[in-house]
Amino acid sequence: RMAARNAIVRRLPAVETLGSVTVICSDKTGTLTRNEMTVTRVETASGEWRVEGVGYAPDGAFVRDGDRIDPLAQPGLTALLEAAALCNDATVRHAAGEWRIEGDPMEAALVVLAEKAGLAHEALRRSVPRDDEIPFDAQHRYMATLHHRHDDGGFILVKGAPERVLAMCTHELAADGERVLDAAAWQARIAALAAEGQRVLAFARRAAGAQQRELHFGDVEKGACLLGLVGLIDPPRPEAVAAVAECRAAGV
Repeated sequence: RMAARNAIVRRLPAVETLGSVTVICSDKTGTLTRNEMTVTRVETASGEWRVEGVGYAPDGAFVRDGDRIDPLAQPGLTALLEAAALCNDATVRHAAGEWRIEGDPMEAALVVLAEKAGLAHEALRRSVPRDDEIPFDAQHRYMATLHHRHDDGGFILVKGAPERVLAMCTHELAADGERVLDAAAWQARIAALAAEGQRVLAFARRAAGAQQRELHFGDVEKGACLLGLVGLIDPPRPEAVAAVAECRAAGV
């Protein structure tokens, strides 16, 4: 009878035990979830946006107060999206009818975020080249990159753990330019995103000299301007949602 229900066990006591199971422990990433990190929220000093779409296809709108908006018409949001694409080592490409990533899934999700807004990440990286970088490390908990534009000199971008990046910042980017950082307000926003089960990353920017071509830890430890936060999730597999519901219905 168990075999007819696709449950084959080696010993009968295992079948008898099934009736008293109250807890199932399972791996999460790739088992309960799709292992496709997705940005669902972006927050700047000017407001917050929900991002539609899951997975690595760059399809999805930016929504604020129920209305779809053009993200590139929001200067503060555009600055964060550019940082997400530039302070990043991942690439997303369409091949053989599907979207494929090269690099870390979390960084790929940031590339997809920029692409959803209409920023072609490969073209952006060619137009704003990287001169140096501080790779991410679990000890310092952030990544930093040094760039130069032809029109406005050099700048440093930082992405990493929100509390770490927040400690580097003295200002925040608002709609009318930079203003003094409200650290307490940002800490509350970080806590709210984390309480929703989202992984949170922060982004910051700091000016650099036109002649600077090397990046050191001392260049990013203080005086940065906070660009904002992103919240990421790993979407659940549809079959996992159904399986969890079935288990709960059975009293597990």
